[in-house]
Amino acid sequence: MQDTERQLHHGGTHQRIARLRSIIRHDLPSSLVVFLVALPLSLGIAIASNAPVLAGLIAAIVGGIIVGAVGGSPLQVSGPAAGLTVVVADLVSDFGWGVTCLITVAAGVLQVALGLSRVARAALAISPVVVHAMLAGIGITIALQQAHVLLGGKSKSTAWHNVIGLPGQIIGAHRPGVLLGILVIAILIAWRWAPSKVRVIPGPLVAIVVVTVISVAFPFHVRRIDLDGSPLDAVQLPDLPDGDWTAVAIGVITVALIASVESLLSAVSIDRMHNGPRTDFNRELMGQGAANIVSGTIGGLPVTGVIVRSSTNVTAGAKTRASSIMHGLWILLFSIPFAGLVDQIPTAALAGLLIVIGIQLLKPAHIETAMKHRDLAVYVVTAVSVVFLNLLHGVMIGLALAIVLTGWRVIRVKVDAQWSGDEWRVTVEGAACTFLALPRLTRVLSSIPLGQTVTVNIAVSYLDHAAHQAITDWQRQYEATDGAVRVQGVVEIGHFIRRPDTELVEGERPEAAA
Repeated sequence: MQDTERQLHHGGTHQRIARLRSIIRHDLPSSLVVFLVALPLSLGIAIASNAPVLAGLIAAIVGGIIVGAVGGSPLQVSGPAAGLTVVVADLVSDFGWGVTCLITVAAGVLQVALGLSRVARAALAISPVVVHAMLAGIGITIALQQAHVLLGGKSKSTAWHNVIGLPGQIIGAHRPGVLLGILVIAILIAWRWAPSKVRVIPGPLVAIVVVTVISVAFPFHVRRIDLDGSPLDAVQLPDLPDGDWTAVAIGVITVALIASVESLLSAVSIDRMHNGPRTDFNRELMGQGAANIVSGTIGGLPVTGVIVRSSTNVTAGAKTRASSIMHGLWILLFSIPFAGLVDQIPTAALAGLLIVIGIQLLKPAHIETAMKHRDLAVYVVTAVSVVFLNLLHGVMIGLALAIVLTGWRVIRVKVDAQWSGDEWRVTVEGAACTFLALPRLTRVLSSIPLGQTVTVNIAVSYLDHAAHQAITDWQRQYEATDGAVRVQGVVEIGHFIRRPDTELVEGERPEAAA
Protein backbone atom coordinates (compact mmCIF):
# COMPACT_ATOMS: atom_id res chain seq x y z
CA MET A 1 0.00 0.00 0.00
CA GLN A 2 2.77 2.41 0.93
CA ASP A 3 4.66 1.47 -2.25
CA THR A 4 1.58 2.30 -4.34
CA GLU A 5 1.16 5.68 -2.64
CA ARG A 6 4.86 6.41 -3.11
CA GLN A 7 4.63 5.57 -6.82
CA LEU A 8 1.56 7.79 -7.28
CA HIS A 9 3.28 10.66 -5.47
CA HIS A 10 6.41 10.15 -7.53
CA GLY A 11 4.39 10.08 -10.76
CA GLY A 12 2.51 13.25 -9.78
CA THR A 13 5.78 15.01 -9.07
CA HIS A 14 7.09 14.08 -12.51
CA GLN A 15 3.92 15.43 -14.14
CA ARG A 16 4.21 18.73 -12.28
CA ILE A 17 7.87 19.08 -13.26
CA ALA A 18 7.04 18.31 -16.91
CA ARG A 19 4.20 20.85 -16.83
CA LEU A 20 6.47 23.50 -15.34
CA ARG A 21 9.12 22.83 -17.98
CA SER A 22 6.51 23.17 -20.73
CA ILE A 23 5.34 26.49 -19.29
CA ILE A 24 8.90 27.82 -19.11
CA ARG A 25 9.73 26.57 -22.60
CA HIS A 26 6.54 27.52 -24.46
CA ASP A 27 4.18 29.75 -22.46
CA LEU A 28 6.71 32.13 -20.92
CA PRO A 29 8.18 33.29 -24.27
CA SER A 30 4.67 33.49 -25.80
CA SER A 31 3.41 35.62 -22.93
CA LEU A 32 6.23 38.12 -23.46
CA VAL A 33 5.43 38.40 -27.18
CA VAL A 34 1.70 38.91 -26.48
CA PHE A 35 2.56 41.48 -23.80
CA LEU A 36 4.59 43.48 -26.32
CA VAL A 37 1.69 43.39 -28.79
CA ALA A 38 -1.00 44.16 -26.19
CA LEU A 39 0.67 47.16 -24.56
CA PRO A 40 0.46 49.67 -27.46
CA LEU A 41 -2.87 48.26 -28.67
CA SER A 42 -4.48 48.73 -25.24
CA LEU A 43 -3.32 52.35 -25.08
CA GLY A 44 -4.56 53.08 -28.60
CA ILE A 45 -7.96 51.46 -28.08
CA ALA A 46 -8.50 53.49 -24.89
CA ILE A 47 -7.74 56.70 -26.78
CA ALA A 48 -10.04 55.69 -29.67
CA SER A 49 -12.79 54.96 -27.12
CA ASN A 50 -12.50 58.46 -25.59
CA ALA A 51 -11.79 56.71 -22.29
CA PRO A 52 -8.98 57.35 -19.78
CA VAL A 53 -5.78 55.95 -21.29
CA LEU A 54 -5.08 53.83 -18.23
CA ALA A 55 -8.49 52.16 -18.61
CA GLY A 56 -7.04 50.24 -21.55
CA LEU A 57 -4.19 48.88 -19.42
CA ILE A 58 -6.60 47.92 -16.62
CA ALA A 59 -8.77 45.98 -19.08
CA ALA A 60 -5.70 44.25 -20.52
CA ILE A 61 -4.50 43.20 -17.07
CA VAL A 62 -7.93 41.98 -15.94
CA GLY A 63 -8.70 40.25 -19.24
CA GLY A 64 -5.37 38.44 -19.30
CA ILE A 65 -5.44 37.24 -15.71
CA ILE A 66 -9.14 36.54 -15.06
CA VAL A 67 -10.27 35.17 -18.45
CA GLY A 68 -6.96 33.36 -18.76
CA ALA A 69 -7.57 31.66 -15.41
CA VAL A 70 -11.29 30.82 -15.61
CA GLY A 71 -12.29 31.13 -19.30
CA GLY A 72 -13.17 28.21 -21.51
CA SER A 73 -10.68 28.87 -24.33
CA PRO A 74 -7.18 27.96 -23.07
CA LEU A 75 -5.23 29.84 -25.75
CA GLN A 76 -7.48 32.86 -26.28
CA VAL A 77 -6.14 36.18 -24.95
CA SER A 78 -8.64 38.80 -23.77
CA GLY A 79 -8.45 42.53 -23.27
CA PRO A 80 -9.83 45.77 -24.74
CA ALA A 81 -10.83 45.25 -28.38
CA ALA A 82 -11.28 47.50 -31.39
CA GLY A 83 -14.74 46.02 -31.93
CA LEU A 84 -16.20 47.99 -29.01
CA THR A 85 -14.44 51.33 -29.48
CA VAL A 86 -17.36 52.95 -31.29
CA VAL A 87 -19.90 51.76 -28.72
CA VAL A 88 -17.77 52.81 -25.74
CA ALA A 89 -17.04 56.22 -27.28
CA ASP A 90 -20.80 56.82 -27.68
CA LEU A 91 -21.46 55.68 -24.09
CA VAL A 92 -18.76 57.96 -22.72
CA SER A 93 -20.18 60.86 -24.72
CA ASP A 94 -23.76 60.19 -23.54
CA PHE A 95 -23.24 59.18 -19.91
CA GLY A 96 -19.66 59.94 -18.87
CA TRP A 97 -16.92 57.52 -17.89
CA GLY A 98 -18.29 56.51 -14.47
CA VAL A 99 -21.65 55.36 -15.85
CA THR A 100 -19.88 53.60 -18.73
CA CYS A 101 -18.01 51.55 -16.11
CA LEU A 102 -21.38 50.64 -14.52
CA ILE A 103 -22.64 49.53 -17.95
CA THR A 104 -19.53 47.34 -18.32
CA VAL A 105 -20.25 45.71 -14.94
CA ALA A 106 -23.90 45.08 -15.84
CA ALA A 107 -22.89 43.68 -19.24
CA GLY A 108 -20.55 41.29 -17.42
CA VAL A 109 -23.40 40.13 -15.16
CA LEU A 110 -25.55 39.53 -18.25
CA GLN A 111 -22.72 37.53 -19.87
CA VAL A 112 -22.38 35.33 -16.77
CA ALA A 113 -26.15 34.74 -16.81
CA LEU A 114 -26.02 33.79 -20.49
CA GLY A 115 -23.15 31.40 -19.80
CA LEU A 116 -25.02 29.78 -16.88
CA SER A 117 -28.10 29.35 -19.08
CA ARG A 118 -25.91 27.45 -21.55
CA VAL A 119 -26.95 29.44 -24.62
CA ALA A 120 -23.43 30.51 -25.64
CA ARG A 121 -23.56 28.57 -28.91
CA ALA A 122 -26.66 30.52 -29.92
CA ALA A 123 -24.44 33.55 -30.49
CA LEU A 124 -22.71 31.60 -33.24
CA ALA A 125 -26.01 31.49 -35.16
CA ILE A 126 -25.50 35.12 -36.17
CA SER A 127 -24.63 35.25 -39.84
CA PRO A 128 -20.82 35.50 -40.22
CA VAL A 129 -21.23 38.05 -43.03
CA VAL A 130 -22.99 40.41 -40.58
CA VAL A 131 -20.17 40.01 -38.05
CA HIS A 132 -17.51 40.56 -40.71
CA ALA A 133 -19.35 43.63 -42.00
CA MET A 134 -19.73 44.94 -38.44
CA LEU A 135 -15.99 44.67 -37.94
CA ALA A 136 -15.38 46.35 -41.31
CA GLY A 137 -17.69 49.20 -40.34
CA ILE A 138 -15.89 49.58 -37.01
CA GLY A 139 -12.54 49.55 -38.82
CA ILE A 140 -13.65 52.30 -41.23
CA THR A 141 -14.98 54.36 -38.31
CA ILE A 142 -11.71 54.01 -36.38
CA ALA A 143 -9.64 54.95 -39.43
CA LEU A 144 -11.78 58.05 -40.07
CA GLN A 145 -11.53 59.14 -36.43
CA GLN A 146 -7.82 58.59 -36.10
CA ALA A 147 -7.02 60.28 -39.42
CA HIS A 148 -7.98 63.54 -37.73
CA VAL A 149 -5.76 62.75 -34.72
CA LEU A 150 -2.83 61.90 -37.00
CA LEU A 151 -3.32 65.23 -38.79
CA GLY A 152 -3.14 67.09 -35.50
CA GLY A 153 -6.85 67.60 -34.81
CA LYS A 154 -9.59 65.83 -32.87
CA SER A 155 -12.07 63.28 -34.16
CA LYS A 156 -15.63 64.51 -34.76
CA SER A 157 -18.82 63.22 -33.18
CA THR A 158 -20.04 61.30 -36.24
CA ALA A 159 -18.52 59.52 -39.20
CA TRP A 160 -20.22 61.95 -41.60
CA HIS A 161 -18.62 64.94 -39.86
CA ASN A 162 -15.28 63.12 -39.94
CA VAL A 163 -15.65 62.65 -43.71
CA ILE A 164 -16.68 66.20 -44.57
CA GLY A 165 -14.12 67.69 -42.15
CA LEU A 166 -11.19 65.71 -43.53
CA PRO A 167 -10.25 68.07 -46.42
CA GLY A 168 -9.99 71.06 -44.06
CA GLN A 169 -8.01 68.97 -41.57
CA ILE A 170 -5.57 67.98 -44.30
CA ILE A 171 -5.02 71.62 -45.28
CA GLY A 172 -4.29 72.61 -41.67
CA ALA A 173 -2.34 69.46 -40.80
CA HIS A 174 0.35 69.50 -38.12
CA ARG A 175 3.30 68.32 -40.20
CA PRO A 176 5.57 66.84 -37.48
CA GLY A 177 2.69 64.67 -36.20
CA VAL A 178 1.78 63.65 -39.74
CA LEU A 179 5.36 62.54 -40.43
CA LEU A 180 5.46 60.46 -37.24
CA GLY A 181 2.09 58.86 -37.93
CA ILE A 182 2.96 58.03 -41.52
CA LEU A 183 6.27 56.55 -40.35
CA VAL A 184 4.37 54.21 -37.98
CA ILE A 185 2.13 53.11 -40.85
CA ALA A 186 5.15 52.57 -43.13
CA ILE A 187 6.96 50.46 -40.50
CA LEU A 188 3.89 48.31 -39.89
CA ILE A 189 3.43 47.69 -43.62
CA ALA A 190 7.14 47.00 -44.21
CA TRP A 191 7.29 44.65 -41.20
CA ARG A 192 5.34 42.03 -43.16
CA TRP A 193 8.37 41.51 -45.39
CA ALA A 194 10.95 41.49 -42.60
CA PRO A 195 12.98 38.26 -42.14
CA SER A 196 11.17 35.67 -40.02
CA LYS A 197 13.78 35.88 -37.25
CA VAL A 198 13.30 39.64 -37.02
CA ARG A 199 9.50 39.35 -37.20
CA VAL A 200 9.53 37.58 -33.84
CA ILE A 201 9.56 41.11 -32.40
CA PRO A 202 5.99 42.48 -32.77
CA GLY A 203 5.64 45.12 -35.49
CA PRO A 204 3.41 47.48 -33.39
CA LEU A 205 6.05 47.59 -30.65
CA VAL A 206 8.85 48.31 -33.13
CA ALA A 207 6.85 51.08 -34.83
CA ILE A 208 5.87 52.81 -31.58
CA VAL A 209 9.36 52.54 -30.01
CA VAL A 210 11.19 53.77 -33.15
CA VAL A 211 8.86 56.72 -33.68
CA THR A 212 8.88 57.65 -29.98
CA VAL A 213 12.70 57.65 -29.91
CA ILE A 214 12.79 59.82 -33.03
CA SER A 215 10.26 62.25 -31.54
CA VAL A 216 12.37 62.58 -28.37
CA ALA A 217 15.79 62.72 -30.08
CA PHE A 218 14.73 65.43 -32.55
CA PRO A 219 12.95 68.68 -31.70
CA PHE A 220 9.46 67.46 -32.56
CA HIS A 221 6.78 69.50 -30.79
CA VAL A 222 3.87 67.07 -30.78
CA ARG A 223 1.08 66.02 -28.43
CA ARG A 224 1.96 63.04 -26.27
CA ILE A 225 0.02 60.55 -24.16
CA ASP A 226 -0.91 61.76 -20.70
CA LEU A 227 -1.13 58.71 -18.44
CA ASP A 228 -1.47 60.64 -15.19
CA GLY A 229 0.02 57.87 -13.04
CA SER A 230 -0.07 54.08 -13.09
CA PRO A 231 -3.11 51.74 -13.38
CA LEU A 232 -3.30 51.68 -9.57
CA ASP A 233 -3.89 55.44 -9.60
CA ALA A 234 -6.70 55.08 -12.17
CA VAL A 235 -8.77 52.62 -10.12
CA GLN A 236 -12.26 54.07 -9.56
CA LEU A 237 -15.75 52.83 -8.76
CA PRO A 238 -18.65 53.13 -11.26
CA ASP A 239 -21.22 55.93 -11.03
CA LEU A 240 -25.01 55.67 -11.07
CA PRO A 241 -26.79 57.43 -13.95
CA ASP A 242 -28.99 60.45 -13.23
CA GLY A 243 -31.79 58.99 -15.29
CA ASP A 244 -32.64 57.53 -18.72
CA TRP A 245 -32.35 53.95 -17.50
CA THR A 246 -33.77 52.71 -20.81
CA ALA A 247 -30.74 54.06 -22.70
CA VAL A 248 -28.46 52.54 -20.07
CA ALA A 249 -30.18 49.15 -20.45
CA ILE A 250 -29.76 49.33 -24.24
CA GLY A 251 -26.06 50.11 -23.68
CA VAL A 252 -25.73 47.09 -21.38
CA ILE A 253 -27.34 44.74 -23.90
CA THR A 254 -25.26 46.17 -26.75
CA VAL A 255 -21.95 45.78 -24.91
CA ALA A 256 -22.85 42.28 -23.67
CA LEU A 257 -23.95 40.97 -27.08
CA ILE A 258 -21.07 42.46 -29.08
CA ALA A 259 -18.46 41.40 -26.53
CA SER A 260 -19.95 37.89 -26.38
CA VAL A 261 -20.21 37.39 -30.13
CA GLU A 262 -16.72 38.77 -30.77
CA SER A 263 -15.23 36.57 -28.01
CA LEU A 264 -16.97 33.40 -29.18
CA LEU A 265 -16.12 33.94 -32.85
CA SER A 266 -12.52 34.65 -31.89
CA ALA A 267 -12.47 31.42 -29.86
CA VAL A 268 -13.79 29.48 -32.88
CA SER A 269 -11.03 30.95 -35.04
CA ILE A 270 -8.36 30.12 -32.47
CA ASP A 271 -9.62 26.51 -32.19
CA ARG A 272 -8.86 26.15 -35.90
CA MET A 273 -5.26 27.23 -35.33
CA HIS A 274 -4.19 24.53 -32.86
CA ASN A 275 -4.77 20.88 -31.96
CA GLY A 276 -5.08 21.35 -28.20
CA PRO A 277 -8.23 21.36 -26.03
CA ARG A 278 -11.35 22.80 -27.64
CA THR A 279 -13.26 25.78 -26.27
CA ASP A 280 -16.01 25.35 -23.67
CA PHE A 281 -18.20 28.20 -24.97
CA ASN A 282 -20.41 28.56 -21.89
CA ARG A 283 -17.40 28.66 -19.59
CA GLU A 284 -15.69 31.18 -21.88
CA LEU A 285 -18.75 33.42 -21.75
CA MET A 286 -18.80 33.24 -17.95
CA GLY A 287 -15.07 34.04 -17.85
CA GLN A 288 -15.59 37.07 -20.11
CA GLY A 289 -18.46 38.20 -17.90
CA ALA A 290 -16.40 37.85 -14.72
CA ALA A 291 -13.61 39.92 -16.30
CA ASN A 292 -16.06 42.65 -17.32
CA ILE A 293 -17.51 42.78 -13.82
CA VAL A 294 -14.03 43.29 -12.35
CA SER A 295 -12.80 45.62 -15.11
CA GLY A 296 -15.86 47.89 -14.89
CA THR A 297 -15.73 47.90 -11.10
CA ILE A 298 -12.17 49.25 -10.99
CA GLY A 299 -12.40 51.64 -13.95
CA GLY A 300 -11.36 49.55 -16.97
CA LEU A 301 -12.67 49.22 -20.52
CA PRO A 302 -14.95 46.32 -21.54
CA VAL A 303 -13.08 43.07 -22.11
CA THR A 304 -13.48 40.68 -25.04
CA GLY A 305 -11.52 37.89 -26.65
CA VAL A 306 -9.13 39.58 -29.10
CA ILE A 307 -8.17 37.75 -32.30
CA VAL A 308 -4.94 39.75 -32.81
CA ARG A 309 -3.51 38.85 -29.40
CA SER A 310 -4.92 35.32 -29.47
CA SER A 311 -3.46 34.46 -32.88
CA THR A 312 -0.14 35.95 -31.78
CA ASN A 313 -0.29 33.72 -28.70
CA VAL A 314 -0.83 30.57 -30.75
CA THR A 315 1.77 31.35 -33.41
CA ALA A 316 4.30 32.21 -30.67
CA GLY A 317 3.99 28.63 -29.39
CA ALA A 318 1.71 28.87 -26.33
CA LYS A 319 0.47 25.53 -25.00
CA THR A 320 -1.65 26.41 -21.95
CA ARG A 321 -3.63 29.25 -20.39
CA ALA A 322 -0.52 30.22 -18.39
CA SER A 323 0.60 32.39 -21.32
CA SER A 324 -2.51 34.61 -21.16
CA ILE A 325 -2.27 34.92 -17.38
CA MET A 326 1.41 35.86 -17.48
CA HIS A 327 0.86 38.45 -20.24
CA GLY A 328 -1.57 40.24 -17.91
CA LEU A 329 1.00 40.14 -15.11
CA TRP A 330 3.70 41.60 -17.40
CA ILE A 331 1.44 44.55 -18.29
CA LEU A 332 0.79 45.17 -14.58
CA LEU A 333 4.46 44.94 -13.63
CA PHE A 334 5.56 47.16 -16.54
CA SER A 335 2.94 49.89 -16.23
CA ILE A 336 3.50 50.60 -12.52
CA PRO A 337 7.21 51.57 -12.55
CA PHE A 338 7.52 52.55 -16.23
CA ALA A 339 4.44 54.71 -16.76
CA GLY A 340 6.74 57.67 -17.44
CA LEU A 341 8.07 55.96 -20.56
CA VAL A 342 4.55 55.62 -21.95
CA ASP A 343 4.07 59.37 -21.49
CA GLN A 344 6.67 59.95 -24.22
CA ILE A 345 4.58 58.24 -26.95
CA PRO A 346 3.18 60.79 -29.47
CA THR A 347 -0.58 60.56 -29.96
CA ALA A 348 0.00 60.74 -33.73
CA ALA A 349 2.03 57.51 -33.48
CA LEU A 350 -0.83 55.65 -31.80
CA ALA A 351 -3.20 57.18 -34.36
CA GLY A 352 -1.10 55.65 -37.15
CA LEU A 353 -1.22 52.28 -35.35
CA LEU A 354 -5.01 52.48 -34.97
CA ILE A 355 -5.50 53.43 -38.62
CA VAL A 356 -3.65 50.25 -39.64
CA ILE A 357 -5.69 48.19 -37.15
CA GLY A 358 -8.91 49.71 -38.49
CA ILE A 359 -8.02 49.00 -42.10
CA GLN A 360 -7.02 45.43 -41.19
CA LEU A 361 -10.57 44.85 -39.92
CA LEU A 362 -11.67 45.39 -43.52
CA LYS A 363 -10.47 42.00 -44.80
CA PRO A 364 -10.49 41.30 -48.57
CA ALA A 365 -11.07 37.61 -47.80
CA HIS A 366 -14.35 38.48 -46.06
CA ILE A 367 -15.50 40.55 -49.04
CA GLU A 368 -14.56 37.72 -51.40
CA THR A 369 -16.51 35.23 -49.28
CA ALA A 370 -19.55 37.53 -49.24
CA MET A 371 -19.42 37.78 -53.04
CA LYS A 372 -18.99 34.03 -53.42
CA HIS A 373 -22.08 33.31 -51.31
CA ARG A 374 -24.08 36.16 -52.85
CA ASP A 375 -24.13 38.09 -49.57
CA LEU A 376 -22.36 41.22 -50.77
CA ALA A 377 -25.52 43.32 -50.33
CA VAL A 378 -25.73 42.28 -46.67
CA TYR A 379 -22.03 43.08 -46.18
CA VAL A 380 -22.21 46.54 -47.77
CA VAL A 381 -25.49 47.58 -46.14
CA THR A 382 -24.32 46.44 -42.69
CA ALA A 383 -20.92 48.14 -42.96
CA VAL A 384 -22.37 51.43 -44.26
CA SER A 385 -25.08 51.41 -41.57
CA VAL A 386 -22.50 50.80 -38.83
CA VAL A 387 -20.39 53.70 -40.11
CA PHE A 388 -23.11 56.30 -40.68
CA LEU A 389 -25.79 55.27 -38.15
CA ASN A 390 -24.42 53.38 -35.19
CA LEU A 391 -23.23 49.90 -34.41
CA LEU A 392 -26.45 48.53 -32.91
CA HIS A 393 -28.67 49.83 -35.72
CA GLY A 394 -26.16 48.66 -38.32
CA VAL A 395 -26.09 45.11 -36.95
CA MET A 396 -29.88 44.97 -36.62
CA ILE A 397 -30.33 46.19 -40.22
CA GLY A 398 -27.75 43.65 -41.41
CA LEU A 399 -29.41 40.78 -39.54
CA ALA A 400 -32.84 41.75 -40.86
CA LEU A 401 -31.55 41.89 -44.44
CA ALA A 402 -29.75 38.55 -44.02
CA ILE A 403 -32.95 36.93 -42.71
CA VAL A 404 -35.00 38.36 -45.59
CA LEU A 405 -32.49 37.13 -48.18
CA THR A 406 -32.32 33.71 -46.54
CA GLY A 407 -36.11 33.48 -46.55
CA TRP A 408 -36.20 34.54 -50.18
CA ARG A 409 -33.69 31.85 -51.11
CA VAL A 410 -35.66 29.24 -49.19
CA ILE A 411 -38.98 30.03 -50.83
CA ARG A 412 -37.53 30.77 -54.24
CA VAL A 413 -37.66 27.76 -56.52
CA LYS A 414 -36.36 27.40 -60.06
CA VAL A 415 -38.89 25.92 -62.51
CA ASP A 416 -37.70 25.37 -66.04
CA ALA A 417 -39.00 23.42 -69.09
CA GLN A 418 -36.80 22.48 -72.08
CA TRP A 419 -37.12 20.22 -75.11
CA SER A 420 -34.50 17.47 -74.90
CA GLY A 421 -34.22 14.92 -77.68
CA ASP A 422 -37.65 13.34 -77.97
CA GLU A 423 -39.26 14.64 -74.78
CA TRP A 424 -39.88 17.68 -72.59
CA ARG A 425 -37.91 17.91 -69.36
CA VAL A 426 -39.28 19.98 -66.50
CA THR A 427 -36.88 20.77 -63.62
CA VAL A 428 -38.10 21.96 -60.23
CA GLU A 429 -35.16 22.72 -57.95
CA GLY A 430 -34.40 24.79 -54.87
CA ALA A 431 -34.69 24.58 -51.11
CA ALA A 432 -38.48 24.26 -51.08
CA CYS A 433 -41.39 24.30 -53.47
CA THR A 434 -44.39 25.85 -51.71
CA PHE A 435 -47.62 27.66 -52.55
CA LEU A 436 -45.53 30.80 -53.14
CA ALA A 437 -44.07 29.14 -56.25
CA LEU A 438 -47.47 28.17 -57.71
CA PRO A 439 -47.74 31.04 -60.23
CA ARG A 440 -44.42 30.16 -61.86
CA LEU A 441 -44.94 26.38 -61.53
CA THR A 442 -48.38 26.37 -63.15
CA ARG A 443 -47.25 28.82 -65.86
CA VAL A 444 -44.34 26.59 -66.90
CA LEU A 445 -46.39 23.39 -66.80
CA SER A 446 -49.22 24.92 -68.85
CA SER A 447 -46.73 26.09 -71.51
CA ILE A 448 -45.84 22.50 -72.49
CA PRO A 449 -47.60 21.41 -75.74
CA LEU A 450 -50.24 18.70 -75.37
CA GLY A 451 -49.66 15.07 -76.27
CA GLN A 452 -45.92 15.01 -75.51
CA THR A 453 -43.74 12.83 -73.34
CA VAL A 454 -42.75 14.79 -70.25
CA THR A 455 -40.25 14.02 -67.49
CA VAL A 456 -40.66 16.12 -64.34
CA ASN A 457 -37.56 16.11 -62.15
CA ILE A 458 -38.28 17.43 -58.63
CA ALA A 459 -35.05 18.27 -56.78
CA VAL A 460 -36.19 20.16 -53.69
CA SER A 461 -35.87 19.43 -49.99
CA TYR A 462 -39.50 20.14 -49.23
CA LEU A 463 -42.71 20.07 -51.28
CA ASP A 464 -45.83 21.40 -49.56
CA HIS A 465 -49.40 20.19 -50.13
CA ALA A 466 -50.32 23.03 -52.50
CA ALA A 467 -47.38 22.36 -54.82
CA HIS A 468 -48.01 18.61 -54.67
CA GLN A 469 -51.66 19.15 -55.55
CA ALA A 470 -50.76 21.42 -58.48
CA ILE A 471 -48.36 18.82 -59.96
CA THR A 472 -50.76 15.89 -59.55
CA ASP A 473 -53.71 17.87 -60.99
CA TRP A 474 -51.63 18.91 -64.00
CA GLN A 475 -50.36 15.33 -64.42
CA ARG A 476 -53.90 13.94 -64.40
CA GLN A 477 -55.16 16.49 -66.92
CA TYR A 478 -52.13 16.15 -69.19
CA GLU A 479 -52.33 12.35 -69.33
CA ALA A 480 -56.05 12.67 -70.17
CA THR A 481 -54.97 14.41 -73.42
CA ASP A 482 -52.80 11.45 -74.55
CA GLY A 483 -49.67 12.86 -72.94
CA ALA A 484 -47.18 10.76 -70.91
CA VAL A 485 -45.76 12.09 -67.63
CA ARG A 486 -42.95 10.58 -65.61
CA VAL A 487 -41.96 12.13 -62.28
CA GLN A 488 -38.42 11.60 -60.99
CA GLY A 489 -36.78 12.14 -57.62
CA VAL A 490 -37.73 11.25 -54.06
CA VAL A 491 -39.18 14.14 -52.11
CA GLU A 492 -41.00 14.40 -48.80
CA ILE A 493 -44.32 16.19 -49.25
CA GLY A 494 -45.72 16.83 -45.79
CA HIS A 495 -47.54 13.52 -45.29
CA PHE A 496 -46.66 12.38 -48.81
CA ILE A 497 -43.74 10.44 -50.22
CA ARG A 498 -43.05 9.77 -53.84
CA ARG A 499 -41.10 6.77 -55.07
CA PRO A 500 -38.61 7.18 -57.93
CA ASP A 501 -40.08 7.10 -61.43
CA THR A 502 -43.67 6.81 -60.25
CA GLU A 503 -46.47 9.21 -59.73
CA LEU A 504 -47.01 10.88 -56.37
CA VAL A 505 -48.62 8.56 -53.84
CA GLU A 506 -50.62 9.88 -50.91
CA GLY A 507 -50.76 8.41 -47.44
CA GLU A 508 -47.36 6.66 -47.24
CA ARG A 509 -44.72 7.57 -44.72
CA PRO A 510 -41.01 7.77 -45.61
CA GLU A 511 -40.29 4.65 -43.56
CA ALA A 512 -42.76 2.62 -45.59
CA ALA A 513 -41.24 3.67 -48.87
CA ALA A 514 -37.70 3.04 -47.77
